[in-house]
Amino acid sequence: MSHIRSLHKGEFLELKRDRHWEYVRRVKASGAVVIIAVTPARELILVEQTRIPLQGKTIELPAGIVGDSDAFAGEAFEQAALRELLEETGYRGEEAFILTQGPTAAGLTSEQLTLVGIRGLTREHDGGGVDGEDITVHLVPLDGVHGWLEAKRAEGFFVEPRIYAGLWFAGSGLL
Repeated sequence: MSHIRSLHKGEFLELKRDRHWEYVRRVKASGAVVIIAVTPARELILVEQTRIPLQGKTIELPAGIVGDSDAFAGEAFEQAALRELLEETGYRGEEAFILTQGPTAAGLTSEQLTLVGIRGLTREHDGGGVDGEDITVHLVPLDGVHGWLEAKRAEGFFVEPRIYAGLWFAGSGLL
């Protein structure tokens, strides 16, 4: 007998309950990709956008949901990462590869995220996202990224901690 029941289902999210635990699952998506991309000039590509749940602006690695629309159903994580990078930042990548996978926030959601590295970057346009995402692209030199992030935090931005995982991979020689 299953203990899982749906408390509410929206267009994109469903609130579930399993015995005493409530959590969220995405309705259509098969996961999320978080992208680690470094330009030939050794700049980490970061994005800035307003996040409504936080009522503020964030600094993040480019990212996106995999398989959340019929147009991208069954899309591979690597392909989703290449698509999202181009949409959000204007950079086209030649090669995408999975670095690691794991839970996004294990106590809150069933969602799994995949960190994807991308090599062979060329700039095609300014980026900015789709459907009114209003994304600002930042190219931050790796040798000054920690100070830049702290300055953004001091300005009131929320800095996504996954950036630090991205910096570890960027410094590992894999990108």
